[in-house]
Amino acid sequence: MSSSFQAPKGVSEYVPPRADLFYAIREAFAEQARLAGYGYLELAVFEDTNLFRRGVGESTDVVSKEMYTFEDRGGRSLTLRPEFTATVLRSVLENNLHKTGALPVKVWTTGPAFRAERPQQGRYRQFYQLDLEAIGSEDPQVDAETIAIAANWYRSLGLSRVRLLLNSLGCKECRPAYRALLQDFLRGLDLDEATRARIEINPLRVLDDKRPQVRAQVQDAPLMADHLCPACKAHHDRVRELLADLGIGWEDDPRLVRGLDYYTRTTYEFDHPLLGAQSGIGGGGRYDGLSEDIGGPPLPGIGFGLGLDRTVLALEAEGAAFAPKPRCEAFGVALGEAAERRLFALVAELRRAGIAADMAFGGKKLKGAMKDADRSGARYAVILGERDIADGVAQVKDLAEGEQTAVPLTDLTSTLKERLSR
Repeated sequence: MSSSFQAPKGVSEYVPPRADLFYAIREAFAEQARLAGYGYLELAVFEDTNLFRRGVGESTDVVSKEMYTFEDRGGRSLTLRPEFTATVLRSVLENNLHKTGALPVKVWTTGPAFRAERPQQGRYRQFYQLDLEAIGSEDPQVDAETIAIAANWYRSLGLSRVRLLLNSLGCKECRPAYRALLQDFLRGLDLDEATRARIEINPLRVLDDKRPQVRAQVQDAPLMADHLCPACKAHHDRVRELLADLGIGWEDDPRLVRGLDYYTRTTYEFDHPLLGAQSGIGGGGRYDGLSEDIGGPPLPGIGFGLGLDRTVLALEAEGAAFAPKPRCEAFGVALGEAAERRLFALVAELRRAGIAADMAFGGKKLKGAMKDADRSGARYAVILGERDIADGVAQVKDLAEGEQTAVPLTDLTSTLKERLSR
């Protein structure tokens, strides 16, 4: 009988064997981050609400419509994190990481984030992200590095349909003039009241509107790419040159804005065409003014958030060959109490040697224990009876081929390691 309780609506949960894939792709990313010199952060799940209001932007849908905000017992307004960048930057500043060594500060983190969305496939109220940030440098090489880390991760997973969309959103020197130009254009359109209000707060967000009727009207809107200052254009051109040097392809998307107010200059998104409306599986960009927005010193930064949920969906949609390490490689089957005690110690020995091992529990007979071995996904069953103990051997059975051989107990670990390495 199942419990009368269920997970809240819109929460993405993972159980074996799908959870094994979820964990494995997260571990694969951790290795990419480590290879590039990024240190791990473990961060708060909730923050002062004003951190997101000031950092993410009050005009964004995230802040205005989607945050889970509550008042604690002390009357403080707190919010479950809807994204990671503001939280990461707050932690870097609070812990003075930008003062302890060479810049940029290179960090990554992972975990759940929360948005009050309308749940659908690939869009959840509790979802999981991988976040990576490089804080303290304007060098376009840092932009290219972060993009390359994500691209290499997707490649390592065997995903072949991922597209990189690239744009520049300018800087505080060139964006004000473009902003005024865009506002003049948008004010002449037949838009609803809420969208017209957005024109006055952050007109670039109107270009990000997904509604067909709005997209049709903004088709001829002026584009930031045509109004970049010389410094921003040089920066953008250099990022593209560096990506070309690394063999990373991209598509210029002059309408790419993304949904957060803090983006400047380099802005990008990874897209997977098999996921339909929720095709954006990750993205990021520069946020050179965010530190000052949340009360910190001038400190440029760039980073990304990659969706773990949508990456799992993309792997499943493509049928990619990436597979997690098996949870069990050798499965012990004991015949009798004395053998069970001896096998329990052998399984522990295998685990200490780095072999994923399990065994049948509850004194099961041979037939039931072998069914457990098959269900475990192990390559080998290690069968041990009282006669085997007397002979100093275990019976090692290849569960795929059916071949069974006697292996000296003293050689069991080394033999399994050798066979599993083939």
